[in-house]
Amino acid sequence: MILGYMKRLSQICFALLLVFSLNGCETFVESTKDIVSALPDLPTRVDDSALEPNWVQVTGYAPISLQTGQSQQHKVLQAMKASKLDAYRELTALVHGQYIAGTTSVKDLILQDNAFQGAVAGIIRGARVVKSYPVQTDVYATILEVDLNQLQQAWEASN
Repeated sequence: MILGYMKRLSQICFALLLVFSLNGCETFVESTKDIVSALPDLPTRVDDSALEPNWVQVTGYAPISLQTGQSQQHKVLQAMKASKLDAYRELTALVHGQYIAGTTSVKDLILQDNAFQGAVAGIIRGARVVKSYPVQTDVYATILEVDLNQLQQAWEASN
């Protein structure tokens, strides 16, 4: 009886410890939503006439030889996919901005450590691949473009 009670009490204590330890955790998505919600809203247009396209282009790169794969053709396909994702990351940073977090430590007025991290988050709709091609012999590149006016209209329509 006492052994069962002690076992149950230890399970409850473990569960409470787990809840309290995870209480301060925040996911990247939640923190990004907080950052985006704090951004000022752009003024809406009064004029409903069609806008001229405002195309922006970005390029993503990926090394071919560093890709995993059993053949050179497979490595090229992997590099094509990676370069496309890198281009989407660049486009997301261009449209939504980039979150930068940094730390610097100084001891006895001497710089000890200087580190920073960058992160991007957002949804890109309507982007299209302009060109995907090898650069020299070991790099693959993908160019994406999107009309910023279409993105703005989609953003307004979703709100």
